[in-house]
Amino acid sequence: MAALSNEVKAFIVQALACFDTPSQVSAAVREEFGVEVTRQKCESYDPTKRAGRDLAKRWVTLFEDTRKRFREETADIPIANRAFRLRALGRIVEKAENMRNLPLALQVLEQAAKEAGDMFVNRQKKADADEQTVVPTSVAVHVIDARKQDAEPECPPG
Repeated sequence: MAALSNEVKAFIVQALACFDTPSQVSAAVREEFGVEVTRQKCESYDPTKRAGRDLAKRWVTLFEDTRKRFREETADIPIANRAFRLRALGRIVEKAENMRNLPLALQVLEQAAKEAGDMFVNRQKKADADEQTVVPTSVAVHVIDARKQDAEPECPPG
């Protein structure tokens, strides 16, 4: 295997810092640069893994800076963040299109549109300064016994 250029190494380090798996990074390097890199070779550029314990300081610094920036842009749990989910949906659409599974691709595109359009986000409107919101302080539950047809429901006092 030929030595990797600094551009390819930087690509690998940054992809790993963004929580991509070594397999995903290997495939991305093959697509982006046309260079075959094994999963194990990719993993050696991750300083959080045993294989990357002897990684050069410049790559460790790049990894840490990229990871910090990625975490600031996304939540600590990647799947809980919209950017991560949209990125994953993008990969799924590409696979579905390559498999010529157009109905699946359309479903995933619809899912991405819902995701991007805040369909899954619970955002409450802020109340105007004049309008006061009422917060419930208690909830009353009334149980009616269905076996007693003529009985009136009993309501607890209060």
